[in-house]
Amino acid sequence: MQQTKSPSVAVVIPSYKVTRHILGVLAAIGPEVDRIYVVDDRCPDQSGAYVRAHNTDPRVVVVEHAENQGVGGAVMTGYQAAIAGGADIMVKVDGDGQMDPGLIPAFIAPILAGEADYTKGNRFFDLEQIGSMPPMRLFGNAMLSLLTKLSSGYWDLFDPTNGYTAIHRDAARHLPFHKISKRYFFETDMLFRLNTLNAVVHDVPMDAVYGDEVSNLKISKIVTEFMAKHVRNFCKRVFYNYYLRNMSLASIELPLGALMLVSGSVYGGLHWIDSARAGLPTAAGTVMLSAMPILMGMQLLLAFLAYDIASVPRKPLQGRVRLTRSTLVRD
Repeated sequence: MQQTKSPSVAVVIPSYKVTRHILGVLAAIGPEVDRIYVVDDRCPDQSGAYVRAHNTDPRVVVVEHAENQGVGGAVMTGYQAAIAGGADIMVKVDGDGQMDPGLIPAFIAPILAGEADYTKGNRFFDLEQIGSMPPMRLFGNAMLSLLTKLSSGYWDLFDPTNGYTAIHRDAARHLPFHKISKRYFFETDMLFRLNTLNAVVHDVPMDAVYGDEVSNLKISKIVTEFMAKHVRNFCKRVFYNYYLRNMSLASIELPLGALMLVSGSVYGGLHWIDSARAGLPTAAGTVMLSAMPILMGMQLLLAFLAYDIASVPRKPLQGRVRLTRSTLVRD
């Protein structure tokens, strides 16, 4: 009887200024994990050397960067090492102790069941736990979540900056590692890239935990950068999904709706200015000629939005990849 090999699970830990916590994180990782990759991202505390000197877990492999690449760069390096090592599922866990390694089975379960290609944490699921989150971080995550829904196309997800994630090998190996943002926009950019692959993403409920660690993410400093990248990703996603790879009624609704909304607003605005300068009320016909395209444009844009929300990927990429491979073998 042929035995089915159990999926191999690897953990990727980007390591930068986490020397105080990382040994505790490593010790808490359970037996469901086959390999652990600690990526020293040119850490000033030499955390890679510290792990080599004090770690006793044979599953741990230390990878070192010659130059600092940011959390995204460290995770991409870990993914590549895990794929080369034969891992089927890769879980990204921070080394600062904020993420409970005991939740790893919950993150890999939807992937093992063939229900998802990528899972991520959601600290907003339990309303009783949200109160433990700092107010500024709560507000920032809410705003970033709204922008991420629009730019990534995953309207059913929340908490986009949550770095506790797991990914299937079939999804990871199709990612353009050299294009994904390497700094704080990494998690959000991952969602955009996964959407272009039509990968299925699930949220995994988890508690918000804040100890003595210090976050390097300053919302006030990255608002402009994040906004520009969200706009870029939205435009790319719309072009890829609605014009390059597919055409639908939504492909017409978006540009037509935007054109009518803008033209109606400009027409009405110009005539309102002329009437104000002349001290005369704007003619009813002029108001109607302005209002009608604005209303129709808004309706078309809302129709596009409804179509986009309904188009969230539902069929896992890993199943499609296996089917393609089996079909090629049979042929």
